Amino acid sequence: MTQSDLADVAKRLVGATGGVLAADESLPTMKKRFEAIGLESTEELRRAYREMLFTTPDIERYISGVILFEESTRHATSAREPFLRLLTDRGILPGVKVGTGNKQIPFFPDEVYTEGLDGLQQSLPTFKEQGVAFTKWRAVIAIGPGLPTDVAIEINTQLLARVAALSQQAGLVPLVEPEVLMDGEHGFDESFEATRRTLGSLMRELSTHRVQLDCLVLKTNMVMPGKRSSVGYSPDDVAAATIECLEQVLPPAVPGVAFLSGGQSELEATTNLNAMNTRGDLPWQLTFSFGRALLDSALRSWGGSPDGVATGQAQFLQRAQNNAAARQGRYTPEMESEQTVA
Repeated sequence: MTQSDLADVAKRLVGATGGVLAADESLPTMKKRFEAIGLESTEELRRAYREMLFTTPDIERYISGVILFEESTRHATSAREPFLRLLTDRGILPGVKVGTGNKQIPFFPDEVYTEGLDGLQQSLPTFKEQGVAFTKWRAVIAIGPGLPTDVAIEINTQLLARVAALSQQAGLVPLVEPEVLMDGEHGFDESFEATRRTLGSLMRELSTHRVQLDCLVLKTNMVMPGKRSSVGYSPDDVAAATIECLEQVLPPAVPGVAFLSGGQSELEATTNLNAMNTRGDLPWQLTFSFGRALLDSALRSWGGSPDGVATGQAQFLQRAQNNAAARQGRYTPEMESEQTVA
């Protein structure tokens, strides 16, 4: 795949009408999500859950790409249609999470790095042959007393850049995800500074590793106070801080940012995304790559039963529609009361 082809894929992922579904929950995460609604996390239930999502009618109008857990790349619908082919035939780009989990950085308590680099260069061409269009690698950055350290930021951004380079070499678009966590009591200033430092380091490492910036997508957090903070804020506050941070560190060559929800509620994530897309012309597309903020209501409505498929799909479609509207700065709270066509 040529650089032009990779750039086209990156542009499609952050296209003007949709966003990216993060359906790449790990096995431990799926266990927690299923237990919360009284289900055992069996492979068949995980497959059925994702089939419910991927076969939702009209979802291709609002979802440009789907990040898969590796297990899902081997799964098929109950009619034996492979998920990868199903998504591709619907015009949705399939991607795969390639990190395998977090490990503590030695001598740096409360800071982690992502594993999964060993053997990745050999496995990426196989994903490409299977029809995967992009990869995702997540790095977790914590805020706290003395955190994040320069060491943690450097280790994680070097890994993100190495994976991005390997992905582009294999003909895959890297979706690079440095996530500064919302956990904690920190305010806007701490979130802004940790995000600025992390993204600045990432851009330097990407340049050092000769990664083509127009052939990747940045997936990152919004700048906002921690979950346990007493700081009050509005969507406009989040939008202003996030965009100011991006303007300081993100080159115009990057085609777009797909924001993660990071523990926000469904409505909060949608409202904050909408606020960012009402602030005038920017050099990047600003879209979504939500997991829980797209899927919580759908998961509860589905409930593991074939009888819940239609209601689960209706919930998923509505969240996708509303976030697609927010991605264009056209979302209103009234859209929550009924299905709308974006």
